[in-house]
Amino acid sequence: MTTFTTTDGTEIFYKDWGSGQPIVFSHGWPLSADAWDAQMLFFAENGYRVIAHDRRGHGRSAQPWAGNDMDRYADDLAELIEHLDLKDVILIGHSTGGGEVAHYVGRHGNSRVAKVVLVGAVPPLMLKTEANPNGTPIEVFDGIRKGTALDRSQFFMDLTLPFYGFNRDGAAVNQGLRDSFWLQGMAGGIKGQYDCIHEFSEVDYTADLKAIAVPTLVIHGDDDQIVPIDASGRLSAAIVKDARLLVYPGAPHGLAQTEPEKFNADVLAFIKA
Repeated sequence: MTTFTTTDGTEIFYKDWGSGQPIVFSHGWPLSADAWDAQMLFFAENGYRVIAHDRRGHGRSAQPWAGNDMDRYADDLAELIEHLDLKDVILIGHSTGGGEVAHYVGRHGNSRVAKVVLVGAVPPLMLKTEANPNGTPIEVFDGIRKGTALDRSQFFMDLTLPFYGFNRDGAAVNQGLRDSFWLQGMAGGIKGQYDCIHEFSEVDYTADLKAIAVPTLVIHGDDDQIVPIDASGRLSAAIVKDARLLVYPGAPHGLAQTEPEKFNADVLAFIKA
């Protein structure tokens, strides 16, 4: 396996395929770099260098007890980019990975970044507050914590239904996707995944979004049951200067997996524009 060790001594697994302008993918919770397989194959075959890592506590990366927070996630991403000396990078982040990408820019700037793509991403803030009335109530996140802590295996399998929209009337259930999600989730460590729930739900990324100064595409399904579009994608597109919002009608949270051909084509067109 290809790994590097961060400055705090954590071993991070990553894939690095192809050659050309680099595209770096950040995955959602509780998944791994494997969630991007259809994208990495497509873009590597289309002349790009593709890199994706397993976030600490997830997939094949180390499972430290401490340091499972967005500051460290963003620093891990920065150290990976510096380790590979990547420049003119296209950053693509899904869900929690969208928070990671935004926070990377907020902490480390735009100097190595060419473009940003946020997909079903958690910014600006998922939690319902007085100032964020369209957010998700804290009780929902407490339920995710409980499911992860006490019955992680079944909770992850159950989560695949709303994640991919398979609970909607008439939906064709893709069992392979469900199994892949479960396998990726169970490969990760319970402590890192548990800690990460706070990072995707209660951290405010508004300042990070304001720091993005490169062309940005926000892709979101309008039937996203995990990260509802009105409290996330629509707001992010309004906050990031000159960002473009691309809404997938009826699409779920995991739209890059349920509609890979459309997603890949849309992202390629954005990169080439």
